[in-house]
Amino acid sequence: MGSLTLRTMLILGMAVAMAARTVASLSHNYGDALSKSILFFEGQRSGKLPPNQRMTWRKDSGLRDGYEIGVDLTGGYYDAGDNVKFNFPMAFTTTMLAWSVVEFGGMMGSEKQHALEALRWGTDYLMKATSVPGFVFAQVGDPYSDHNCWERPEDMDTLRTPYAVSKDFPGSEVSGEIAAALAASSMAFRSVDRLYSAKLLTRASTVFRFADTYRGSYNESIGQWVCPFYCDFSGYEDELVWAAAWLFKATKGASYWSYLKSNAGNLNKMMFQGIDGVTYSEGAFGEFGWDTKTAGINILVTELLVPYNITDVTTFNLYADKFICTVLPESPTVSVEYSPGGLLFKSGGSNMQHVTALSFLLVSYARHLQRYKRVVRCGDVVVTSSRLVNFARGQVDYILGSNPLKMSYMVGYGTKFPQKIHHRASSMPSTASHPDRIDCQGGTQYFMSQNPNPNQLTGAVVGGPDINDAYDDSRADFVHSEPTTYINAPLVGVLAYLSSRNYSSSP
Repeated sequence: MGSLTLRTMLILGMAVAMAARTVASLSHNYGDALSKSILFFEGQRSGKLPPNQRMTWRKDSGLRDGYEIGVDLTGGYYDAGDNVKFNFPMAFTTTMLAWSVVEFGGMMGSEKQHALEALRWGTDYLMKATSVPGFVFAQVGDPYSDHNCWERPEDMDTLRTPYAVSKDFPGSEVSGEIAAALAASSMAFRSVDRLYSAKLLTRASTVFRFADTYRGSYNESIGQWVCPFYCDFSGYEDELVWAAAWLFKATKGASYWSYLKSNAGNLNKMMFQGIDGVTYSEGAFGEFGWDTKTAGINILVTELLVPYNITDVTTFNLYADKFICTVLPESPTVSVEYSPGGLLFKSGGSNMQHVTALSFLLVSYARHLQRYKRVVRCGDVVVTSSRLVNFARGQVDYILGSNPLKMSYMVGYGTKFPQKIHHRASSMPSTASHPDRIDCQGGTQYFMSQNPNPNQLTGAVVGGPDINDAYDDSRADFVHSEPTTYINAPLVGVLAYLSSRNYSSSP
């Protein structure tokens, strides 16, 4: 027996054992988790809240955003546990919510309406952020001023400075991601509001031209305010191709396909720096998240082009398959790590962002493999569509409580979940229970408190355990205890898919 075959068998045995630990231990109510994952976005809303707001402990905030420069920049989402509106990750969140609706909306049942409401809260804001010709607003709020305070969004008195990119101070990554978000969202709204859909698509095209014509990174233009929080580590080229891919999907325009053919190839080969600060020479085909879009591009374009028998799909197909082989533990080319309990791990920031984003791509690609009766070959290992689904399900089950701590990492799901998440609004008394204003430093006592957060941010998925499956429920440990919108957005799609497959039972 050859050594490669023996190694493959050993790793396959490990993968089966991991799957048994994560999947067989509990069954989960994916429909309930889906409802909660969407509800979470209501807790992240900025602006004037609507009458149908369900997370009622949150109130209006940021009502003067943009006022000082005469531009309405109210609305949108706070990215995580602070009160800044970072438009780069917010746009990625919007793109992934839109993709969830476009691909899995038919599986959401009554939750589709709530998903569209969450999506529109993002797109309405992004339309405002791109409403001034020649400018794209990239951020609202001075992050240093904000992070110096532990303050409810309803009480904010920190600097709400707007930061924009322009032709002289370009930001192709944030502009490109906004273009992708608007194009993807135009498809999500096409069947329910054609006029709004058309407006989104027109704006997406305009913003894409702006991003491509005036090329440059916002690291150079407004880096002192966006870094180190959301620096663009991987370059802006992937966002331009990502935007072109979504515009091609939305329009079938030949110019966007030409752009893809001319610009996509280098993304899989070029050196890039990940959010962990490490430079990778083998290319970005295994990366997907708010910063790097390459794996998502290859999956999206492969799925888009195969039905049309376009021969140029081969390159995208090849790298989509190579991405799959970087993720699965039984693959000889796996490049991610796993905790003893089976949770996928990648370096850099909150780990659950990688778990949910990569799981989304695997489920999406699984549907493609099943539709066209394809498999992926990772050396001697043959990967079927059902293997990808089961892998993603195992990751979701870990999040929901099938893990060594038997703890859900989604707030409000199950009976044991994080109580002291790193989140200003959740950790402080609501304005209903404490009407008096709490100033910048007045919130410090709540940050330092060992009591559970008084307001439950239902549906929030935190950064998660460390690579040894350990979790310290600590507000100060933001890497592990802070939720983000871009953790939840791809999870919405995965949960919709799983909830449609009759796996559900009570948690």
